[in-house]
Amino acid sequence: MRLLFIRHGDPDYEHDTLTEKGKVEAALLAKRIKDFNIDDVYVSPLGRAQATARYSLDVLQKEAKTMDWLKEFPAEFDPNVYPDARKAFPEYPINKETGKYNKHGIWDIYPSYYGQHRELFDRDGFRESDIAKAGDTCEVYDYVTGEFDKLLAEYGYERDGDIYHVTKANDKVIAFFCHFGISSVLLSHLWNVSPFVPLQYLAMLPTSVTEIVTEERQEGIATFRTLRIGDLTHLTMGGEEPSFSARYCEMFTNTDERH
Repeated sequence: MRLLFIRHGDPDYEHDTLTEKGKVEAALLAKRIKDFNIDDVYVSPLGRAQATARYSLDVLQKEAKTMDWLKEFPAEFDPNVYPDARKAFPEYPINKETGKYNKHGIWDIYPSYYGQHRELFDRDGFRESDIAKAGDTCEVYDYVTGEFDKLLAEYGYERDGDIYHVTKANDKVIAFFCHFGISSVLLSHLWNVSPFVPLQYLAMLPTSVTEIVTEERQEGIATFRTLRIGDLTHLTMGGEEPSFSARYCEMFTNTDERH
């Protein structure tokens, strides 16, 4: 079985939809979508993912099933709980009404912080980090990966520890139109690593395709191998420059890039 994680097009986050560039990206993806031989499609409930999927669904003449757990990974932590955790993102806004720091997403943290907190990159240790203990990271992670495993079980792959037992092997291709954060979390689950590894060291640009395939080296036991990450061949073939969203500045002095 093959899994395709497809990120939404260049986002207009304010209105939860696509920019004009994002629409061009989604249209170029749709021109190649039949090459993927997709059987079933699942999509995030958020507008930018829904809009991206629609271009491809119209070409495939398929409908997608919306899964609430595919929305952008929503885990947050409260920097008021542990003072040291505030260093993870020093630019926290303070709520004028309460005088306290607002909660913050767990995957937008500074390198100077995670570089000093190696527990974030430990498969089990991240659960004991200040960031995890000061928020709902573990709860949301376990919910999302649990729902993901329920879906894989429906296709014949039931998780047992670090492997999957095969109850009905197949070569179906399943596509997920979703987001960078949630894709990173699901990859960490398949790879058996901390979610902070892909969250901090991967960048899957808008409309990129990440492909994972089952490998049944031993009969009845499957692992998931990643064949490609963040592929943008459809944009290259269409002569479209990739969006910068998901990256920060290449050099700090590049003020025209995302900071």
